[in-house]
Amino acid sequence: MTERSKLIWVYLIALLFILFNSYLIIKEFYWGAFLPVILFIILLYFISLDKVLLLITFLTPIAISLQDTDLGLGVSLPTEPLMFGVLIFFVIKLLYEGSYDKRVLKHPVTIAIMINLIWLFFTSITSEMPVVSFKFLLSRLWFVVPFYFVAVILFKNYGKIRSFIWLYVIPLTGVIIYTMYHHALHGFDEDSGHWVMTPFYNDHTAYGAVLAMFIPVLFGFSIDKKYSAGTRAISGIFFAFFIVAIILSYSRAAWLSLAVAAMVMALVLLKIKFRWVLVTGVLFFGLFFTFQQQIFEKLERNKQDSSANFVEHVQSIANITSDASNLERINRWQAAFRMFGERPFWGWGPGTYQFMYAPFQMSREKTIISTNAGDRGNAHSEFIGPLAETGVIGALSVILLFGLVIYRGLKLYASSQDREVKLLTLSVLLGLISYFAHGFLNNFLDTDKASVPFWGFIAILVALDVYHNNNNKNKKEVTT
Repeated sequence: MTERSKLIWVYLIALLFILFNSYLIIKEFYWGAFLPVILFIILLYFISLDKVLLLITFLTPIAISLQDTDLGLGVSLPTEPLMFGVLIFFVIKLLYEGSYDKRVLKHPVTIAIMINLIWLFFTSITSEMPVVSFKFLLSRLWFVVPFYFVAVILFKNYGKIRSFIWLYVIPLTGVIIYTMYHHALHGFDEDSGHWVMTPFYNDHTAYGAVLAMFIPVLFGFSIDKKYSAGTRAISGIFFAFFIVAIILSYSRAAWLSLAVAAMVMALVLLKIKFRWVLVTGVLFFGLFFTFQQQIFEKLERNKQDSSANFVEHVQSIANITSDASNLERINRWQAAFRMFGERPFWGWGPGTYQFMYAPFQMSREKTIISTNAGDRGNAHSEFIGPLAETGVIGALSVILLFGLVIYRGLKLYASSQDREVKLLTLSVLLGLISYFAHGFLNNFLDTDKASVPFWGFIAILVALDVYHNNNNKNKKEVTT
């Protein structure tokens, strides 16, 4: 085809699109303007799947969640349909090529993820609501496959790790600015701090959890001497900005999770032996159960409710007498334990807790925000929720995954000879630990906002372990 012929075709296609879109606008259908963007994204699936993954990462913080759809399934637009596309393309590619990096497949973290997914499949079959459970399993797959199995291969290229982090941080910063602006209009009061991040995040707890995950990473970037002084200064500005944002989020769970991450960092930097940490933990829990009566009596004397005052707000964390949020969380946990007691092995099915827990509530434990309608969320725990929904094996598979991530992360940190890899490992691991700690009080892995950084961070640790540990040549030169 000559250059003249190519030019004629370009003009012809452009003219046809203009005429077609003009017709759609006359009919008051305005989505036709996005057709070129859609076609371009479809083309990317065929020629550069890694760019689709990075595009999804960038769009995730600003995606909008639609909770009530005709299909009865909440969906985050435009990210989750794009993730589903990556899932389909990955499966087709896997079937066509018949291979995947065996080093990744044999990694203990990958095996733990596979165990969890397989058990989710079995418990979806035995579920009280199989349709709900298989929808849950499908949504888990379109989070895990793109941002773990595809991302690990993407992170062979060390530079793509930094790209992934910044492509989430930059739009999230835009959300922070939006949130602070609307919060300022309400005088930065505590009540409005719960919802001013909507429609991008459904409430302040999910928003705070994601902020907490990125704060250790931004701190690591700001002190990494492998970067230029300008890059470190920019990272430090972002770090300070995120600190202000998490304070203004009024998310007590996020504050607590950062405190846990800071304690772990202190233990690692002080080189405290793991056995002493284990002994201390066992001793702590032993003392707790020995003196639990006295402890609860002390907690019941705490009447401090949530407050705009920082100190008072922190004190309200331990209020199990009058704080509605704390009491409702305990109510959900108690209902989950009763559900587990009735079906300890198979559970009630993935994703079914919010539809099944109402009869398991006790009237004396209900709060002013309790409901029987199944429309106000889940069990508020990444550990207790799976216990009710997928039984003891499901809960153990979650603990196994989290435990292996921490163990392998610490092992990688200790063995790495490269300072940059060492610092990145610790930063990402602390971000994940903040989420693990947060997971005792909330669960957000059924949303794209938390799942993208969560599975992405795990993929980073595995990629560092498999491809970049003590291999500077691989770190600098390998491309996807």
